[in-house]
Amino acid sequence: MNASVPPPSSDIALAGYVARPRIGIITGSGPEAGVDLWTKVLRENRRRMGAQFRHDTDAPAVDIISDPALGLSMELDRTESEVWSALRADAEALDGRVAAYAIACNTLNVFAPRLNELGLTARLISFADVLGAYLRRRGATRVSLLGARTVAELGAWSPYRCLRSVVDFEPLDESGRMTLHQLIYDVKQYGAEHPGLRDRFASLLGRIQSDTVLLACTELPLIADLETTKYLVDVTQLVAEALVDCTDLAAISDGS
Repeated sequence: MNASVPPPSSDIALAGYVARPRIGIITGSGPEAGVDLWTKVLRENRRRMGAQFRHDTDAPAVDIISDPALGLSMELDRTESEVWSALRADAEALDGRVAAYAIACNTLNVFAPRLNELGLTARLISFADVLGAYLRRRGATRVSLLGARTVAELGAWSPYRCLRSVVDFEPLDESGRMTLHQLIYDVKQYGAEHPGLRDRFASLLGRIQSDTVLLACTELPLIADLETTKYLVDVTQLVAEALVDCTDLAAISDGS
């Protein structure tokens, strides 16, 4: 065998590369949430391509902005001005670079209407829009929504308040909301592998009557690998699937 002739597999990187629309992720609340969303985008892309996935060039192009100022969103009712200023600048920085983008934070999606009013060319993939479409497809009637305090209360600071007409939400009592809020803070501070976090989450799930539980906080999927009888819906996964939709993967897979 001639050692100077590389095996055919070495040509994979050069064969049939087609640039796809770029997508963007804004993160920082917290940084791991962006990593989680990006990972899910890559996995979903690979899953859809199946045997057609050959090389790095078959992965989607992703622009990431990680902004620590967005971490102020946990107390959004007191930090609105600072958070909006940072988020607007981040979205404008992506504009012109990506076809679509998502914010890897359920809470920050409350600003979706304001972002849409900016008239940017990049399309915002709204967590509320994606979840609303999912609930309609599934025909869900009653669910529990778990998220940061401002999100779980389904009031003025929750991006999901618009879904009250779609499904009946089982509310957590005040103690449950505060317990959940602290759990989210602890995931941020100590990391998802910190001892006791999953036990605390399991205990909280045990207090919920609904069979379907929406993980409407990007920290919660990081500790959701536990035994439970509940049907856990990872909203981040739904958004990852919507982002992959924006990369025109169907056209590539069809050989167009």
